[in-house]
Amino acid sequence: MVHEGTGLWHAAGSSASRWLMIIIHGYRATTLVLYVLLNVLVRTEYPAAVTAEIVDVNMNSLDGTTGKPLDVDLPPTLPMSFGTENSTSVSAQSGSKALMPCVVHNLGEGTVSWIKRKNVQELLTVGLTTYANDERFQAIHFHHSEDWTLQIKYVQPRDAGLYECQVSTHPPTSIFLYLEVVEARAEIAGPAEKFVRPGSTLQLHCLVKKSTEVPSYLFWYHNLRMINYDVEQGVNVSTDLAGRESWLEVPRASDRHSGNYTCKASNAQTARVLVHVFKGDNPAAMQHSMATSPSMMACTALLTMFVTLKLALQTNWCL
Repeated sequence: MVHEGTGLWHAAGSSASRWLMIIIHGYRATTLVLYVLLNVLVRTEYPAAVTAEIVDVNMNSLDGTTGKPLDVDLPPTLPMSFGTENSTSVSAQSGSKALMPCVVHNLGEGTVSWIKRKNVQELLTVGLTTYANDERFQAIHFHHSEDWTLQIKYVQPRDAGLYECQVSTHPPTSIFLYLEVVEARAEIAGPAEKFVRPGSTLQLHCLVKKSTEVPSYLFWYHNLRMINYDVEQGVNVSTDLAGRESWLEVPRASDRHSGNYTCKASNAQTARVLVHVFKGDNPAAMQHSMATSPSMMACTALLTMFVTLKLALQTNWCL
């Protein structure tokens, strides 16, 4: 009985082992089949995309089939040109800063130079280097900018004239700019002498003309005293520096407000006016003021000289 039981267990174990081996080999065979099918599917569905990536990466340099370099069509090089018009005129007031523009498109490896054109040409700058002995001249250029501006500090009348902006092409290419140096001056509206009744309003308006830059100050003087802030003396001053003008107002003029009034702006010639405050019931005072005024005295002197010269000529003619 024992041997029969042992035989049965042995037979059952052998049968289980065979089935286990079949299952294992079947799993391996199934895995191998799936692996083969997967590789086949990948190679048949995706080679175009993979090839496209390879060609796209190398299309600018190599032939996708032969591996030889391709002929790449580069964009044509644009010619150099000026963005600043030839014969441009620039105005700058004496004592200010002049800026001579020179915009160059597609400069490439070229160099921009500034030359002062006169009897003997004077090289001012090459690139950003100044060659002139005068340190007032300087080329201004910012990275990635096409502007090569010539800056002249503290402009003087002798700086006026023709300037050349030259680019080192073959042959060199140039444009020419003209610098005009002007003298800014202040002007007070109205006659050089004003007559005001006591208690009336005195108004003066000063305008700075031919000014190429905003003045840093604009002051009024009464005789030798600066009165922009003389509110206690009955003087009101309002100034517009950007507009280059100023207004002076005395609401109730009196004898103390008589005298010379001067309008003075930075880097500009001054302007003056003589103010007389007189009483309306005393015209003799007005006549006396007019007779003793500088302009009337000058006219009288000129008239006297003219009459004397005429008499002298007539006397010589008679002789």
